[in-house]
Amino acid sequence: MQLDTRAQTLLKALIERYIADGQPVGSRALSKISGLDLSPATIRNVMADLEEMGFVSSPHTSAGRIPTPRGYRIFVDTLLTVQQDEVATLESRMQTLDAHNPQQKIIANAAQMLSSLSHFAGVVLTPRTESVFQQIEFLRLSEKRILLVIVAPNGDVQNRLLLTEVDYTPGQLIQAGNYINHHFSGMAITDVRKKLQGELNQLQHELSALMKAAVQAGSDAMQESGEDVVISGERNLLNVNELSSNMKSLRQLFDLFEQKSGLINLLDMSTRASGVQIFIGGESHLVPMDDMSIVTSTYHVNGKVVGTLGVVGPTRMAYERVIPIVDITSKLLSNALSY
Repeated sequence: MQLDTRAQTLLKALIERYIADGQPVGSRALSKISGLDLSPATIRNVMADLEEMGFVSSPHTSAGRIPTPRGYRIFVDTLLTVQQDEVATLESRMQTLDAHNPQQKIIANAAQMLSSLSHFAGVVLTPRTESVFQQIEFLRLSEKRILLVIVAPNGDVQNRLLLTEVDYTPGQLIQAGNYINHHFSGMAITDVRKKLQGELNQLQHELSALMKAAVQAGSDAMQESGEDVVISGERNLLNVNELSSNMKSLRQLFDLFEQKSGLINLLDMSTRASGVQIFIGGESHLVPMDDMSIVTSTYHVNGKVVGTLGVVGPTRMAYERVIPIVDITSKLLSNALSY
């Protein structure tokens, strides 16, 4: 729905004032801050139209108005301007992420940077890379029970219990382990599975079944190692009046952080878009909270999108400041992880 210039100016002024102080904005205040030569009566008529269109609402306790999620959406899409001098100031404050740190430390530092600069919660979806193994070993525990030991290139060790239909001898287990290590060490698990399809017919049937089970268990183990999403500063949201005064919203929010599944789905969805994405209120359908927004951006390793990061906060956030925080952090993280 198109708004004329006067309505756009008043809506922008109302939202900026509400973001700044969190109080409903009345017509008399708008007449002073909008820069328009309009009477309070005219402004009230425009506000009534905006309310009818769903861009603002009137709290029961005040004659002033506050923006709705729909109002925030038109604000960030068409009315918001990010000042370049503010971006330059922000860039000077942001620290470069140390590329010499381990990957998980770099990601944790990025989440902390998002949180400390925005004063809300910073989230980073860890890179989705192919699982690679360096070495595996089969250890016979008892009849038809085998311990699979998987060693990653970085030294991480994962163990999985295999329950087999055949009671393999120690010699067969050594043979199977030697075969996989000799032919496939250093390869991605998905590539190992493809290559094995064509080669297992040449092996004994019993060992074929064992190695198929090992590849599947190895894939599951490598995917489960490490956190899917790193969260920093979630307690900052306890200081947000709109959230802390609503126990239901606060409980929903911390359930989201604890379970992570909805947040991961949302960040996963963001990897399919380019640039900064803004989800206001219940727009994402995965985080159905009208008083919460998420600002996200993808990050890259050597030019390839591998993950998403962002800021979780109230709908009443300073978008003109949070957007460049997310955008710059994504660039810093991309630089730190690329080689």
